[in-house]
Amino acid sequence: MQQIKIFKGVDTEITELERQINRWMRKSGARVLSVTGNLSPQSGGGGGPLNSFAAGDVMVILHYEIDAPTG
Repeated sequence: MQQIKIFKGVDTEITELERQINRWMRKSGARVLSVTGNLSPQSGGGGGPLNSFAAGDVMVILHYEIDAPTG
């Protein structure tokens, strides 16, 4: 059965996001079919000079397959 899993974080904490995704993949036993990601400017910001060095949002989408439940 194919499913998706969405992870969200910020680019200043990308290493922790990677750990979270890798941990989930190990524990779930899912067969990952594809990984897609997106980086966007800080959410909710006005884009002014005070936000020029703010963290951006990171979204990672995993398309995976698991065995269908029996029963």
